[in-house]
Amino acid sequence: MEHVFYAELAEKSVKREIIPDELCLEILSSPRVELLRLLDAAYQVRQKHYGNEVQLHIINNAQNGGCPEDCHYCTQAKSSTTGIETYPVKAESEILDEAQRAYESGAYRYCMVFAGRGPSNSRIERLAELIKTIKSQFPIQVCLSAGLINREGVDILKEAGLDRLNHNLNTSEKHYPNVCTTHTYSDRMDTLKAAREVGVELCSGLIVGMGENSGDLIEVAKTLRELRVSSIPVNFLLPFEGNVFSAAPDINPDYCLRVICLFRLLNSDAEIRVAAGRELHLRSMEVMALYPANSLFIDGYLNAKGASRSRTLKMIQDAGFTIKADKSLEHLLERETERGESLSILNQDNAMKNLNELRPSFRAGNIPGESDGL
Repeated sequence: MEHVFYAELAEKSVKREIIPDELCLEILSSPRVELLRLLDAAYQVRQKHYGNEVQLHIINNAQNGGCPEDCHYCTQAKSSTTGIETYPVKAESEILDEAQRAYESGAYRYCMVFAGRGPSNSRIERLAELIKTIKSQFPIQVCLSAGLINREGVDILKEAGLDRLNHNLNTSEKHYPNVCTTHTYSDRMDTLKAAREVGVELCSGLIVGMGENSGDLIEVAKTLRELRVSSIPVNFLLPFEGNVFSAAPDINPDYCLRVICLFRLLNSDAEIRVAAGRELHLRSMEVMALYPANSLFIDGYLNAKGASRSRTLKMIQDAGFTIKADKSLEHLLERETERGESLSILNQDNAMKNLNELRPSFRAGNIPGESDGL
């Protein structure tokens, strides 16, 4: 395709003009759309809104296992037999200590994830107090993922200072029954709409590689656009033995990068995060994801390890990007060197986190006691 095609693609995205489904399909699969030129077009849009900054996010797996839902991709689902390290809700002091660790590691956003269908009214109140405490102690953005929540619950969390609510759509409405049977796509949409109605920023994304087709991916991207979602994590399925979805999906780096580009072009001003599975599926082309995406996770994911923190920071630096933090990349890399961190990838075998990695504060002996009943 002519160079003008890619320039027009970027221009239309910046102007928030909708891209027809037929062209979206070409972006995902047509050899006529050259990957490097597509990446450059997506980068022009990314640079318009975010410059060369990368936002770092850290997940706190605040409660592991015991979930009554059967999401086929999840190691915490009732249908999973992966043998994860389970524990009840972490004590407030442990969660606060990990918030401090996240801030000191250069994270712009601290993401707390609680297993389960959704929080009770009493847990909503406790979460609100926790959010207030975190916001009062650390200059860090807070995102919460706690399952299905109604408008009243989100309103309480907003008043407490919650910056974002995460609830991933994961796939299209049509494909959703193939992914989960204990709740519906509409249930997830209701939670997102409740957050939007009370003015909490939305974080919602998808998982690529769950047997969906290109049309499903396009539908999710356009639905998130209609919802004006602020943050879109693009995950790639991590196949763990014991999950319903345990087979490695047939996706390659070229396809993964095209998906990220599509989500950038359809959601030009959204924060696009290259999330779980980036190391496994992008392989040697991982750094290229930073041209359409402007954020990523460090310290791994919920139960899966990721690349070492120092390697991720060095990748960002080597590509000429900066980070959105009050600490420089150089300072953070020096800190990792002092800690003896290597530049290796830790998840070559797609290993799950052990208890020391899931609960660094508790296992370091900094936190007395167990759960305080959040």
